[in-house]
Amino acid sequence: MPQIEETQPKYLQIAHFIRDQILRGDLRPGDEVPSERQLAADWKVSRPTAARSLEALSHQGLVEKRQGSGTYVRSLEVNRRARELYGRARQAGKIYTAGEYAVITSVGWLDAPDHVAEALGLVKDRRAVHRRRVTNDQNGPITLSTSWFASEIGQRAPKLLEPERIQEGTLMYVENVTGRQGSYAEDRMCARQATEEEAADLQLAAGSAVLIVHHVVFDLQDRPLEFAEATYPPNRWAFEQGSPLA
Repeated sequence: MPQIEETQPKYLQIAHFIRDQILRGDLRPGDEVPSERQLAADWKVSRPTAARSLEALSHQGLVEKRQGSGTYVRSLEVNRRARELYGRARQAGKIYTAGEYAVITSVGWLDAPDHVAEALGLVKDRRAVHRRRVTNDQNGPITLSTSWFASEIGQRAPKLLEPERIQEGTLMYVENVTGRQGSYAEDRMCARQATEEEAADLQLAAGSAVLIVHHVVFDLQDRPLEFAEATYPPNRWAFEQGSPLA
């Protein structure tokens, strides 16, 4: 049986092991993952525990259950920019390439809007730290984004309240000061007309269409770590996906 951190619930140990196989490419889109019966036998757990691990993977968008067939790795729709920024921060200690720069337009404590409070699981204390920025390159604005963190993170991460750039990126900084590591992320996206404020920040004509992405990062215990809302202007590629034609 694989060696996994024993402080995690058993179903999360199993889910994270399979998740890592998927992210490494050991299990590819379309591959079948072990069944509940096989997981129960391999990990010496009950069938309900094995089923819960597959449910966790499904919730993360990594697998899909096909009725009467089994559970298979999904073709992943990846927020390419978010993943590139995070990977660059881990490898190089900074998130932007040459020619890119961010302007921090707002930081501080706010009462979280309903959709932010729901994403971060805020119930009694809806106070949250926000960081709003516009990222640019030589061709103009790339994205407008706002990161939100729960109050307990804001109290432990004072740089979140400073209007200067955090070189390694907000998420890696938060990981370093809190000891909570990002495990996976979920994206939801839609298109709509830009608000007046978004149009001004992105240098767009009033009523321009924009792509909105809600990006939630979860830690190793499946707790929300960061909620980010990004607004992308038209004609700037932000998402790419490849899939086999078999």
